[in-house]
Amino acid sequence: LTYMKSDIQSFPDHKIRLKPGNPLIGTDIEVPGDISSAAYLLAAGCAKKDSVVIIKNVGINPTRVGFIDILKEMGAKVELENQKNVSNEPRADIKIEGALLNGIQIDKKTIAGIIDELPLVAVIATQAQGKTVVKDARELRVKETDRIKAIVESLASMGAKITEREDGFEVQGPTELTGSIVNSYHDHRIAMSLAIAASYAKGKTVIHDTQCMDVSYPGFMQAFYEIIR
Repeated sequence: LTYMKSDIQSFPDHKIRLKPGNPLIGTDIEVPGDISSAAYLLAAGCAKKDSVVIIKNVGINPTRVGFIDILKEMGAKVELENQKNVSNEPRADIKIEGALLNGIQIDKKTIAGIIDELPLVAVIATQAQGKTVVKDARELRVKETDRIKAIVESLASMGAKITEREDGFEVQGPTELTGSIVNSYHDHRIAMSLAIAASYAKGKTVIHDTQCMDVSYPGFMQAFYEIIR
C-alpha cells in the first residue's frame, strides 16, 4: 500500500494507521517466495547427513520467520544469504545443511508464529535427539482437520514414538521411520508434512489424497522430488 501511495503508517507496537480517501496508484511489486511453503523443503534436508538445500528469494519478514527460529533452536545449520529489501519486503536465499538436531519445547511464547508448521515440526522431531514437546497449540484441532490427531496417528503408523496431548504432542527421537499407508484427511499441510516424513522413512509410503496440496503449493511434488533426488 505504501508503494501504491496510500496514506498508511506502521508503528513498533504492530499498530497501523490508515487514512482513507487517497486514490491508489498502480505499480510493480515483486513478491518474495512464501516461507511457509519453503519450510517443507528446508525440513527435507535439515536432518540428513551431507544434505545441502538452498531456496532462493524467500520472504523473511520478522513476523514470518518463526519456523527458521525453531530450526536454529533445534541445532539446524541455517544461513540467510543475499539478504535485501525489495518492494519494502525483506528477502533472502535460505541455505540449510544436514545436522544433528535436538529436541526442544514449544509453547505459547512461540506458537502464534509457527502454528501452521507444527505438524512439520513433529516430523522433524522424529529425527532429533531427545524429547520434543509442543503444548498450548489447541488451535490445531480446528484447522482443515484435527491436525494433532492426524499427524500423531500417521507418524505413529510409521514407527514414530509420538504421544497425543490435548493441546499438542510429544515426540521422542531419533526414530527410524518405516513406510506406511497414511491419510492426509484432505489437509494440505498434513499431506506435505507426510511427504517429508516419507523422505526420511525406509520403504514405500502411500499418502491418500495428495491433490489437497494444491490449496497452498500447486508445484510441491515437483519441487519435493528435485530436493530429495
